[in-house]
Amino acid sequence: MAALAALQNTLTALSLSSNSFLGQRLPPNFASPVPVNSTVKPCLIAAKLKRWERKECKPNSLPVLHKMHVKIGDTVKVIAGRDKGKTGEITKIFKHNSTVVVQEVNLKTKHVKSREEGEPGQILKIEAPIHSSNVMLYSKEQNVTSRVGHKMLDNGKWVRYLIKTGEIIDSVENWKKLKESKDKTEVAAATTTTS
Repeated sequence: MAALAALQNTLTALSLSSNSFLGQRLPPNFASPVPVNSTVKPCLIAAKLKRWERKECKPNSLPVLHKMHVKIGDTVKVIAGRDKGKTGEITKIFKHNSTVVVQEVNLKTKHVKSREEGEPGQILKIEAPIHSSNVMLYSKEQNVTSRVGHKMLDNGKWVRYLIKTGEIIDSVENWKKLKESKDKTEVAAATTTTS
């Protein structure tokens, strides 16, 4: 009751008519900001994203990473989009927006300016990322696409396999081949930069 009377006294003292109110300052206790608890924190991690791209963040400001049914080195077939029906191997994965880069698929033209005097500009073909839902795992031996399943082997290891054919994707030989090819490309890149 006392608080209501104090509020009425404050309002009458201010005289909020249109002629007298314009240009006057309000008392500091009248316009005190109400504390608001914001639960959304800004994302502090800088990733290579375009200006218009947004990414979800966890409360600790790290980006939300999506689970994906494919990994680097998998052979996939494109099931939707401009390049539907093409097959290729996955070379890169972006988990924050669930996209993949497939070798020789979704080629875009990039115009590159000359960096030094006398060096001509170039027109390059680069592989742009496509969404992971537009690719499906592909079996080279039986020429069939299939969804992925998970099962435990006798030694207690979880592996991925193709549901239609039963072919195991995560075999030791596949990982050795992938690692060897990655080492070769790193060595080749190192030799080209030094020479």
